[in-house]
Amino acid sequence: AIAPGRIETPMVLAVDAAINDEQVRLTPLGRLGKPDEVADLALYLTSDESSFVTGQTIDVAGGLYMT
Repeated sequence: AIAPGRIETPMVLAVDAAINDEQVRLTPLGRLGKPDEVADLALYLTSDESSFVTGQTIDVAGGLYMT
């Protein structure tokens, strides 16, 4: 499964900028994710290169984890 963090989409960009700024501040990589970064993982998971990957939840969240 893919577990995206805050990704720079029209819906995310439509919220109050202060909310996104706070998320960026809390994210270790210091930015919002890009849709292509999530898509790249989806392509990998559907490719033969991931044939030995099973039962994983992969975070695409710039190092930010929710507990």
